[in-house]
Amino acid sequence: MVEHGSYGQFCPVAMAAEVFCTRWTALVLREILCGSTRFNDIRRGVPRMSPTLLSKRLKDLKKTGIIYTRQGRQAGGVEYVLTEAGEELRPLVMSLGIWGQRWVESKLSLKNLDPSLLMWDMRRHLDPRPLPEKRCTIHFEYPELEDPRRNWWLVIDKGMVDLCLVDPGHEIDLSVTGSLRAMTAIWMGLSTVDKEVDQGALDLTGDPAIARAMQKWLGLSPFAKEKSRIDARAA
Repeated sequence: MVEHGSYGQFCPVAMAAEVFCTRWTALVLREILCGSTRFNDIRRGVPRMSPTLLSKRLKDLKKTGIIYTRQGRQAGGVEYVLTEAGEELRPLVMSLGIWGQRWVESKLSLKNLDPSLLMWDMRRHLDPRPLPEKRCTIHFEYPELEDPRRNWWLVIDKGMVDLCLVDPGHEIDLSVTGSLRAMTAIWMGLSTVDKEVDQGALDLTGDPAIARAMQKWLGLSPFAKEKSRIDARAA
C-alpha cells in the first residue's frame, strides 16, 4: 500500500521530491538558507503561510534530517539550523531561483506583489558600506497600499539593518515614495532606480548622496544578476 503523499517509487528523484516538493517547503528552506533561524523571522519571509502550517513544515524538515533545533539566544526560544543534508540543498534552491529568473515571464512575477517579503528581503541583503557611518533611517512609502502595509522603515546602524513597521522616531535621511511594482522591479533586477525615477514611478527626497547611492546600497535580490532568456527562446 502506497503511503499518502508518496510517489511509491524507489527512484532517488521521487524520494527527494517527497521531501522537497511539498507546498511551501522550498520557501521555508529559502528563508533558513538566507539566515533566518527563529520562527518569527522565518514567518516574515513567508507572510502568507499560516503559523500552523509553518510549524508543521519545520517539524517535517526536522524529522527528515534537513534541520535541527538548538537553544536560542533568547530565553525559551529555539533556532532552526541546517544539517549537513540541509546545507547540501543550497545549490538546488539557488538553481531553482535562477531558473525562475531566466525563464518565468517578468509580467507574471510582478503580479505577485508582496510588500512584506520585499522589505524583509531588502533588510537582509542591504549593503551598508555605501551609506554614511552614522545611523541612517530610510522611509519607504507605497501610496497605493493601505495601512499597515503602506509605510516601512529601514534603520541602518553600525552595520546592522533593522526593519520597522512603525515609525522608529528617528530623523529620516531618505524618503522613498513610489509604487510597489516599481520597487519590486528594481529589487528583481528588471529595472533600475534611475529608470523608475525618470519615469516618475519613484520619488527620492532627502540626503542627495544617499539617494545617488541607492542602487548600490539596496543590494538587490541574489537572483537579480540573472537576465531573462524569454526573448532568446522566442527568437
